Amino acid sequence: MQTSALPDLAHTDTRPMHWLATAAAMAAVVAGAGLLQPDSSASASTPHRTEAEQQHVDQAVAPDPAKAVFPLDCGNAGNTVAKQAPGDLDGDGRPETVAVVHCAAGSGTPPSGVYVLTQADGAAPRIVATLVDPAQLLTVGDFAVRDRVISATLLGYSSSSVPSCCPDQQEKVTWQWQNGAFVRSGEKAGAAGTGV
Repeated sequence: MQTSALPDLAHTDTRPMHWLATAAAMAAVVAGAGLLQPDSSASASTPHRTEAEQQHVDQAVAPDPAKAVFPLDCGNAGNTVAKQAPGDLDGDGRPETVAVVHCAAGSGTPPSGVYVLTQADGAAPRIVATLVDPAQLLTVGDFAVRDRVISATLLGYSSSSVPSCCPDQQEKVTWQWQNGAFVRSGEKAGAAGTGV
């Protein structure tokens, strides 16, 4: 037998105990790396909620206007929810829904009502405020809810001789919850364009 000119490399002789120790060390490294990883669902800007807070947020669903009863006299035609937008208007942590509703009409421009809906747990949505009554004979153009403010463009008529298809007046208005009521502010924008 010929002797090697290289130094004895006894530690390169692999035995089952060697492989077991290596596997245990690698498992420890992988487990440690997993523990040091940040939570992928969290970020620096995401607040950590308690379980009760998260449950409240999950349950806070804006009222569905399709399930509400509106005070419109539409005969057999029924009504149409033309526009809707959710928002926590009073800052209580539960969203309300603002709905623009009019009678379902085959033609023409039926007047709109603008309603604020709220909903208690398990109950049907209910109207807590009427911002525009259909008796005012107005229709709603632009409409949005942002930062607790409701904004809309109200379209109306300068006289009864103006055809209902073509409102000739418009007013940009906002409503905001203040001291227990929705406070309206707005400015006349003058003549509306042709058509809606």
